Amino acid sequence: MKTDIQRDRARSMRKSMPRAEVILWSHLRQRNLGGFRFQRQIEIGPFIVDFLCRERKLVIEVDGATHNEPTELVHDKKRTAFLIAQGYRVYRCANEDIYRNLGGVLDSILMQLETLPSSFSKR
Repeated sequence: MKTDIQRDRARSMRKSMPRAEVILWSHLRQRNLGGFRFQRQIEIGPFIVDFLCRERKLVIEVDGATHNEPTELVHDKKRTAFLIAQGYRVYRCANEDIYRNLGGVLDSILMQLETLPSSFSKR
């Protein structure tokens, strides 16, 4: 269930994205990657995910240095388990991967997208 607090937090996160997310978003927005549509800072259950391709049910999480902290690792594991239980696939990349190997990150995301079935039925 979406709450006003969660909705406000997602809006705030869209306005103040970390540098790595801004860089990745510039390649995901406006169907720039393989023609797939992405949204950013989207609420799924109790969580706000960095990027989402609804068509392929692919969540992309960009992890900064704090994601190596024990409490963050536990939180990320719970988040991933929840998302998988909801039928999503989660792709994680580190900020450093985006800074040092953006092409490789984009190729990996595109490969994930192309191997996932569409979540929309054809009529």
